[in-house]
Amino acid sequence: MKNNSEHKQEFLFEKVNYKILLIGITVIALGFILMSGGGSEDPNVFNEDVFNFRRIRLAPTTVLIGFGITIYAILKNPKKT
Repeated sequence: MKNNSEHKQEFLFEKVNYKILLIGITVIALGFILMSGGGSEDPNVFNEDVFNFRRIRLAPTTVLIGFGITIYAILKNPKKT
């Protein structure tokens, strides 16, 4: 019989990969937070804040950077010993 205590569970990624992944998810969430707002209380009044720099350029760029960070965290190879 094999002893079950000999079987060590290994994670798919290392601790560094998970940290980078959490940083990427945080950056993505920040980008979506930057996109929010700019609505109008009255549907007959148009609010120009929808087209400001933060919502058109900064927020989507932040989200794409966050996706890049998460892809890097997934593709980063663990150290081989």
